[in-house]
Amino acid sequence: MMSFVSFLVVSISGTLEIPPLFPPSFPSSKLLTTRQTLSPSISMDTKPNPQTSTQLRRSTRLTSKRIPTITRPSQPVPKNKTRDIEDCFSQDEADSVRAALLRWYDINQRELPWRRKHGCGCAGDAKERRAYEVWVSEVMLQQTRVATVVAYYNRWMQRWPTVHCLATASQEEVNEMWSGLGYYRRARYLLEGAKSIAKEGRFPRNATELRGVPGIGNYTAGAVASIAFNEAVPVVDGNVLRVISRLNAISSNPKDSSTVKHIWDLAGQLVDKSRPGDLNQALMELGATICMPKNPNCINCPVSDQCRALSLSRLETSTIKVTDFPPKVIKSKQRLEFAAVCVILVQNDSCENQKHVTENFYLLVKRPEKGLLAGLWEFPMVLVAERRTDMESRRKEMDEYLKNLKLDFGEEFNLVSREEVGEYLHIFSHIRLRMHVELMLLTTKGGLNQLENQGQDCQVVWKFVHDSTMESTGLTSGIRKVYNMTQEFRSKQMSTNTQEPKSKLKRMRS
Repeated sequence: MMSFVSFLVVSISGTLEIPPLFPPSFPSSKLLTTRQTLSPSISMDTKPNPQTSTQLRRSTRLTSKRIPTITRPSQPVPKNKTRDIEDCFSQDEADSVRAALLRWYDINQRELPWRRKHGCGCAGDAKERRAYEVWVSEVMLQQTRVATVVAYYNRWMQRWPTVHCLATASQEEVNEMWSGLGYYRRARYLLEGAKSIAKEGRFPRNATELRGVPGIGNYTAGAVASIAFNEAVPVVDGNVLRVISRLNAISSNPKDSSTVKHIWDLAGQLVDKSRPGDLNQALMELGATICMPKNPNCINCPVSDQCRALSLSRLETSTIKVTDFPPKVIKSKQRLEFAAVCVILVQNDSCENQKHVTENFYLLVKRPEKGLLAGLWEFPMVLVAERRTDMESRRKEMDEYLKNLKLDFGEEFNLVSREEVGEYLHIFSHIRLRMHVELMLLTTKGGLNQLENQGQDCQVVWKFVHDSTMESTGLTSGIRKVYNMTQEFRSKQMSTNTQEPKSKLKRMRS
């Protein structure tokens, strides 16, 4: 009998045709499943030699080219096209992954405040309320841990329970509520989006409309549309990207636009038409609690049987790990910057009910409306070159900056003290900012109201804040740390000053 493996037929037209690799009578047990790969140099009935297997694994791990699968005769490969292992889910695979995820999610989903449902599922007001809650929670959860977000979310909803309530807020009020969450641009976009929705008079009901709201991108639009309005659209965040990369053993750069688009396509194949919101949340929940970046809990994963990364890691003599997917991307090196920070504390004397009262005020400066930490309040700060971080140079730079505030510290204030507090290194995503902090204690000669009126024409916006409201003032986490440093410094000073007279008295008695 002629061998069916190597038999080649030249058609009448002269083109070269390859007959099916396996005849209909070939035992199905000999076929490779869609999760196995085959090298042209390996026979079907023999075990691959270790050297060839190593080459295969290296190819899978280090390049984005995948080894084509063997397709059954009932599903022939189209001419001039082969299906890569990571290209898509088969219908059976998608159904299996989808069912397993939903079963797992129904039992294991965390109880979170933004997952509470309100009233009838078909009520318009309930859906809009749900959409608003999902929107706020998803924006807060970007770059922030769930445990941190819960408290912020609850406070936010108590103050602005609907999108129309939020639309009436000021940017400063929003920043104060957001203080400590970081990435303050998110808060700005939330307010801008709320104002836009309130102006339109209705909450957008699908992903296309949602993408037209300022600050809402593909991810947030997909989350709100699927969870609140039951639209069958995918979502891809860091957790979903990691889960799908491991399910399909995708080794291409996760930051590359073509890879991201491919992940979105795969997520779209998994979306359940009847429960799209739950499926999307199940994917995110799996990435957050089971399929974690460093220590994935593969034993308890509901889709471990479908995970190609796990299958590759279990091959004999394999050097591949599940955590190799998605591949690590080398981050750009953070640049180091230096800043002089001057915490200015003004003591203002006044009389109330014939009693002498001393009140403390801090000087805060508003950052520009564009750029890093736009529109937020901070202590007077100026960037300095590394070679000018000595105390004398920093103070010269700060004095020049303070002159721009149109505050004449010689005529309007009495300088009580100016002392070094210490250093604090604040780390942004792309900057390491080393802040040299000093405390300047002043007393007023003519009162603060007159000084604030003088500063109205200044290009830099500033204000005095009473020390009793500093805790509730919207400060960035870095500036909040500087404030706490200053408070500790002052406490130590006061403790030292109260102990000195007692020490002198003991010496005199002795």
